[in-house]
Amino acid sequence: MGKVILFDLDGTLIDSTEAILESFGVAFKTFGVDIPNDEKIKSHIGHPLDIMFVNLGVKEQEVDNFVAKYKEHYKDISKEKTFLLPNAKKAIELASCHARLGVVTTKTGTYSRILLEHLGIMDFFEVLIGREDVINPKPHAEPIQKAISFFDNIDNNNCFMIGDTCMDIKSAKNAMINGIGITSGYATIGQLKECGDNIFCDVLEAVENIVKKK
Repeated sequence: MGKVILFDLDGTLIDSTEAILESFGVAFKTFGVDIPNDEKIKSHIGHPLDIMFVNLGVKEQEVDNFVAKYKEHYKDISKEKTFLLPNAKKAIELASCHARLGVVTTKTGTYSRILLEHLGIMDFFEVLIGREDVINPKPHAEPIQKAISFFDNIDNNNCFMIGDTCMDIKSAKNAMINGIGITSGYATIGQLKECGDNIFCDVLEAVENIVKKK
């Protein structure tokens, strides 16, 4: 197979919104800070946790404590409160017939593997790059470049990154591969169109478009 397809997780393959919001709530409540509203939190999903907390008003010197409390709670509830998005399993199965697959996420890789194993899809992926695997997260090129390096003799023109935010598309561009946006997640179609032209409604439509390419 000459193609490589890389997938983001939240908003692309999985919906862990409830677990994310609940874990942020626990972290803010633990340290006596007012919990931001759900929409404000969701607007930052896709960024690494430390950046999300800073963007939500936590002082940088306190971020590590908030992240630790978040992860402590998220670990306990994530499997129960995370689900595959509609068409995600079908998209992965179709993609696996035409390409080699990987995951590139700003989530912690350890938790991501546990989730994907729980959801029964980890075996489809040959590589998973999480936050702890890189120095520079998306939109930097590093996570995608590290994922691609796992595959031998791959032409960048045949590599695709599917994600639901501009960070995914920008990371793909920075790594000089094809970036594809989908509207099933946390960014609006208007936001995605500011970053790229290849926008589809969900991951299955994106995969179907890739499969058609010769």
